Amino acid sequence: MPSTPATTANNSSNGTTGAAAPEIMLELVDESGNTIGTAEKLSAHQAPGQLHRAFSVFLFDPAGRLLIQRRALGKYHSPGVWSNTCCGHPYPGESPFAAAARRTYEELGISPTLLAEAGTVRYNHPDPESGLVEQEYNHLFVGLAQSPLRPDPEEIGETAFVTPEELAERHAIAPFSAWFMTVLDAARPAVKELTGPDAGW
Repeated sequence: MPSTPATTANNSSNGTTGAAAPEIMLELVDESGNTIGTAEKLSAHQAPGQLHRAFSVFLFDPAGRLLIQRRALGKYHSPGVWSNTCCGHPYPGESPFAAAARRTYEELGISPTLLAEAGTVRYNHPDPESGLVEQEYNHLFVGLAQSPLRPDPEEIGETAFVTPEELAERHAIAPFSAWFMTVLDAARPAVKELTGPDAGW
């Protein structure tokens, strides 16, 4: 299960290069996913957390292997851990689908193909390392990665395409994000439909 380090710099998507980071606003939602307001990103993740809209993307290669990434060491939340292809938060008023496509391009330098909705999942996952809390109403997406990756090293430390068996091996020995298995399990029906029975998901 070869891994590819992120070595090619992209333009920073959050505009932090050489300047103070701008305030990023998230969309707060109720338990049914209805928008009820906004909150600054860091404050929304501080304990006990505020329920907000998020998305998670799972991309696969033509052989049915899942693209996973190791989050860059410089990230304030869950640095250095492995996670799904891409995850993040829509801007207030931005559709989750548009946000998923946008962020995948910003982080990995690719535009996913056959990107499709795969349901939603709501969870509450504290991060013991940072003390931050993921209170999220998460929109799930699956699709294909069919062009060369150009990961932004400010976002991603490493990438790998893995089979289910290789993922299980890596998950047993390497740290993964607190939300990874929750979102993967919720997306499995759509993943199986996309990759077919032989991929083993």
